[in-house]
Amino acid sequence: MNPNFLQTPIPYLKGVGPNRAETLRTELGIETYRDLLQLFPNRYLDKTQYYKIAQLQPSGADVQVVGKIVHVKMVEQKRGKRLVARFVDETGEMELVWFRGHKWIRENLKINEPYVVFGRPAKYGSSFSIPHPEMELLSEHQTGLKIAMQPIYPSTEKLTAKGITNRVVSKMVQQLLLDSKGNFPESLSSSIINELKLISKSDALLNIHFPKSQELLAKAQFRLKFEELFFVQLQLISKKLIRKQKVRGLPFKEVGTHFNDFFSHHLPFELTQAQKKVIKEIRNDLGSNAQMNRLLQGDVGSGKTIVALMCMLLAIDNGYQSCLMAPTEILANQHFNGLRELLGPMDVEISLLTGSTKKSERNRIHENLESGQLHILVGTHAVLEDKVQFHNLGLAIIDEQHRFGVAQRSKLWHKNEIPPHILVMTATPIPRTLAMSLYGDLDVSVIDELPPGRKPVKTVHRFDANRLKVFQFVRDEIKKGRQVYVVYPLIKESEALDYKDLMDGYESIARDFPLPEYQISIVHGKMKPADKDYEMDRFVRGETQIMVATTVIEVGVNVPNASVMIIESAERFGLSQLHQLRGRVGRGAEQSFCILMTGHKLSEDSKTRLQTMVRTNDGFEIAEVDLKLRGPGDIMGTQQSGLLNLKIADIVKDNQVLHTARYHAIQLLKGDPKLEKPENLAIRNAYASLSSVKEIWGYIS
Repeated sequence: MNPNFLQTPIPYLKGVGPNRAETLRTELGIETYRDLLQLFPNRYLDKTQYYKIAQLQPSGADVQVVGKIVHVKMVEQKRGKRLVARFVDETGEMELVWFRGHKWIRENLKINEPYVVFGRPAKYGSSFSIPHPEMELLSEHQTGLKIAMQPIYPSTEKLTAKGITNRVVSKMVQQLLLDSKGNFPESLSSSIINELKLISKSDALLNIHFPKSQELLAKAQFRLKFEELFFVQLQLISKKLIRKQKVRGLPFKEVGTHFNDFFSHHLPFELTQAQKKVIKEIRNDLGSNAQMNRLLQGDVGSGKTIVALMCMLLAIDNGYQSCLMAPTEILANQHFNGLRELLGPMDVEISLLTGSTKKSERNRIHENLESGQLHILVGTHAVLEDKVQFHNLGLAIIDEQHRFGVAQRSKLWHKNEIPPHILVMTATPIPRTLAMSLYGDLDVSVIDELPPGRKPVKTVHRFDANRLKVFQFVRDEIKKGRQVYVVYPLIKESEALDYKDLMDGYESIARDFPLPEYQISIVHGKMKPADKDYEMDRFVRGETQIMVATTVIEVGVNVPNASVMIIESAERFGLSQLHQLRGRVGRGAEQSFCILMTGHKLSEDSKTRLQTMVRTNDGFEIAEVDLKLRGPGDIMGTQQSGLLNLKIADIVKDNQVLHTARYHAIQLLKGDPKLEKPENLAIRNAYASLSSVKEIWGYIS
């Protein structure tokens, strides 16, 4: 086979032509033979069996029947007409019905000729009918390519409207397989093929499109899923190895006075074992000569900030500056205030840079950064501006990284001649499956215990009918001097509706918690930033007991005295959102509560989400359930949606295959890091051609 065969533009395939090619490109992204070959079927129809009319059942399954058309007529109906054909075999009769395309169908139907019809029978009274059946003359059916299991390909309304039906796509793929003589170059080594008992690449591609049996279909699926995940892992792991060998890191050799002084005199509490373990992992990275690229995962309140600060103190001890970047001003402010408080009287210069920093303050920050006088810069995206120049940036910490795109991170790389060490922090636990795929090129640390004295938040689910009891409970908590959040959902499409819900809710709370005994803050998306900050600030200082808000408080705000979180219409929130919101309480030493309010009508998914929240506080367990419910694309948001560029594998359902693929990729690179051995030639060639096709690697950060 010509090595460039699969790069051939799709219009050159017999039966495609320029018009169809354009539709295939815009609707399915198919531009070359390779793209068509990788348009894998969604499902298959089993055409190994033929039914008699007398055997038909209203089972909802597609069936294949052999018989003759004996009569055709047009029937008037309320809207338009329908074409009806009487179809018979030796056991009985049924109807074939068409609601559109009458003229063409009528002209082409042959009376009293044996047909094979295929479709889903519906029962009316005592007889069956098949709407819009697939039809083939028995004589053609017997001589055509025998397809035991018919592939059903992904489609869109536009494709169908332009006449590119499933049958047409199927014919195109058949043509492609004929042109290639069913011969595709192998892309895995014989040792992997033998060890995993894989079928050949050519057999896999033939049987994924036109399986000869269920068993061969299963083997084809496994082979292609394994291969796809294997090459993704190969890319991630080799990237990590190259970075460790080639990207020189700034060596932090000293553990000096700043680090030791803080550790001995300013730590507000004893570090947990998990925090100690993570700091040790990070110190090993910083002391090696390679650039650190580490992901730090820890649930809300697990003490990531202290770990970040201790890393920044190490940087200062070695003569370097650090920056900490957060996705929102509120969060950046909070980090800044938290770090300032922790540092106390220590001799460390720290500044805050956000969109609302005044010009004079900005200029001062720019000067102090360039002179090296400023040790730590906390900020939002403002830190990335070209004007912001460091004297010698040694460590960049990114909080809630999934809110920053890849391009933004690479800007931080270029803030120093030798790239700074990078620590990415997230309180959104990432299931292992996803971490292996998305962050396979990062080292991962996990803080998996809460600081001592923190009590887990108690979570309950209550229906709207129990609202009076919930309000009584809130009064009791406020009497004890505690504060309460009441959060309403915010869904972009229905802002007016959400605003109304929020205002109705606010009014009913104001009735039940009247002035002057109770003070209430309100925060929502339509407010000016200054008004938001004012209301937030009143709540933080304890001037108001109740904060009514939309999800703006999801990230960051730390009010240790708030002990109750009421989430209204909890069924409208995703699991990770619910978990993040719950993390806003339980920050003090008192017992905290999270109350999930809903109506009685709940979908199965909503029930699963609420039960999961009530059952566990473990962010990783919650993330696994979330991943199963929502699929990988939604979880990571659009920046990472490239994950869905996978053509056949699904990293949730094919978790086992992913583990196998990762294991074999690691073994291969251990023995042959540059893929130079002759037995790995097939892998090297496939890897090179895949790397030239951008989309597979587009999502890897």
